[in-house]
Amino acid sequence: MNEILVYSKILLVLWSVNLAPPLLAYLFGDTWNKPLDLGRSFRDGRHLLGSHKTIRGAAGGTLAGLCAGWAVGLPWWVGLLSGIFSMIGDMLSSFLKRRLALPSGSGVAGLDQALEGAMPFLVLKPYVSLSSSEVYAILLVFCGGAYGGSWFHQHVLLKAPLVDYSRPIKAHVRLRELRRCQLLNSPLRYLLNFEEAFYYHFLMKSAFKALGIYEKGKANALNIVRRTLTFRFPDLPSSFEGYTILYMSDLHLDGLTGLNERIRSIVREIRTDLCIIGGDFRMETYGPFDKVLGEIRDLIPHIHSRDGVFGVLGNHDCLEMVKPLERLGIQFLINDARAIERNGERIWIVGIDDPHHFQCHDLGVAFEDVPMGAFSIFLAHSNEVYGEAAKYEPRLYLCGHCHGGQICIPVAGPVFTHSRAPRRLCHGEWRHEGMVGYTSCGVGVSGVPVRFATQGEILVITLRR
Repeated sequence: MNEILVYSKILLVLWSVNLAPPLLAYLFGDTWNKPLDLGRSFRDGRHLLGSHKTIRGAAGGTLAGLCAGWAVGLPWWVGLLSGIFSMIGDMLSSFLKRRLALPSGSGVAGLDQALEGAMPFLVLKPYVSLSSSEVYAILLVFCGGAYGGSWFHQHVLLKAPLVDYSRPIKAHVRLRELRRCQLLNSPLRYLLNFEEAFYYHFLMKSAFKALGIYEKGKANALNIVRRTLTFRFPDLPSSFEGYTILYMSDLHLDGLTGLNERIRSIVREIRTDLCIIGGDFRMETYGPFDKVLGEIRDLIPHIHSRDGVFGVLGNHDCLEMVKPLERLGIQFLINDARAIERNGERIWIVGIDDPHHFQCHDLGVAFEDVPMGAFSIFLAHSNEVYGEAAKYEPRLYLCGHCHGGQICIPVAGPVFTHSRAPRRLCHGEWRHEGMVGYTSCGVGVSGVPVRFATQGEILVITLRR
């Protein structure tokens, strides 16, 4: 039993050192990411180590050895030297791969793990009094675990899940996509989203039922209103005087029985020039989305807009939903822009990827085709990029996400806004540096299908000079 405990402690130290560099890359991206070889080359003309071996990673691995060693009861110097020797082994592996003309970041099973795992035993073997067979056994287990982690990192976290993948391939984005969008039918989806499921579906719902107000909250959520707004801009192209937009955000169509019927009863009577859907098509943030695709299929024929339907993605949505929804007639703006023309004059509709959870928005890319000074309407699921958006001078910023708080206390206002933006931007009309904004209360409900002291809204916006 004591031997197993010793082996476990050693493996914990080795795996901690192995995990530290990719974990720091996940947390900090390109910050403090200077190559350890400072870009220098060997006499063969290739880099000494390559760009993936960084000063940050080497320092992090060394520190991880020190901390992990201390945590399992080893002397500080044993943990520190284990981290140092492990990083030296990792550098030797990279040096050998560069000499073999393998690109930086490429994986070689065995070579990537063996030296990194073996070098620390220069200090661990004599200190713990391990036999050679024990060292080989521990090293074999370490290499298997390290290879599994490396494979997951290379072939899952750093690999595009779709052919037309439009997001930057970053580990933190891919982890969020796996959790929310790609574990559709696995029990893991419940484990990875347990906190959210427990909070909304058990705790909050049970609390409202215990208070006897749950059914009242559901009735409030179905009490959606049609609201008309007029925004005036002195530089609106004259051909767009009176241009109308049907704006619906936060549909969450599959979250409340009767919601789609209520929406259809309102929109079928509306005729506009353009329809915009501001993200969050489904109720849940994880799992299958087949049901909401059917709900959208039922809704789209009731929307009457001359210039079509544009949409952006919200924090509840997946990239996998885009193609099926586009086949239903929704044109998605994912860090992209479209021009609408009337009599030779144009306005631009600019939309970004979800800025709240996936945080894959790129306003520079979205606005790159928009001429300087052109009249533009900016679409984002949430209000959280209002400061950055103002730099591109859109005339109107349309967003949602906050649901007006959804559950509000009279006078005090929203219990939560679920936004990093100031509370003054979380419902209704607002202004920032000359930019006009409107944050919709949303159509549907999120989390728990209730509303208190808020009301779902479908907006009909008219542009005037």
